[in-house]
Amino acid sequence: MKAIEYYDIFVKQIADYHAVDSVDAPCRNPYADGSFEALLWQKSYIDTVQWHLEDLVRPTDVDPTEALALKRRIDRSNQERTDLVERMDDRFLERYATVAPAPDARWATETPAWAIDRLSILALKIYHFGIEASRPQASAEHHARCQTKLDILVKQRDDLTQAIDWLADELASGKKVMKVYRQMKMYNDPSLNPKLYNK
Repeated sequence: MKAIEYYDIFVKQIADYHAVDSVDAPCRNPYADGSFEALLWQKSYIDTVQWHLEDLVRPTDVDPTEALALKRRIDRSNQERTDLVERMDDRFLERYATVAPAPDARWATETPAWAIDRLSILALKIYHFGIEASRPQASAEHHARCQTKLDILVKQRDDLTQAIDWLADELASGKKVMKVYRQMKMYNDPSLNPKLYNK
């Protein structure tokens, strides 16, 4: 698959989510279980729900108990997101396992799946800035500011999809070597977070 095809799946999932527009709506994944497309859809769904959870926790008048529950839910979502990205990277590791590295091969600063993670978030930004650039209740100045940002985000999408495709080509040819360092998050692990294990 090309990176723009990943992006197209993200766009479809975001539209599907907003047809219901509820953080409690179940994921309606149209792809076959175990397929890479299904992982991409699930990744976008997690990101989209988390985007809206972040919106819900922002108002200054949100009930503190509700805010704490939202924060805990966001933490769980972050862990799910990380786990899913690492599962996607496992697929890439399998894909490139038999590629012999060139003598001068170098590794990239990020893995394919973490680059795809950025593309998923970018799809959400483009969707929401698109809304803001034409929101009827907003001022002309607001529209102009948002359109300027939207134009930059679209250029960023074009550059990122090209960079992901270049990385795939370099990994396939042995010009780059894929290295995976697991995230090793500490804050939600009761054996690693002092506030949890000293309780």
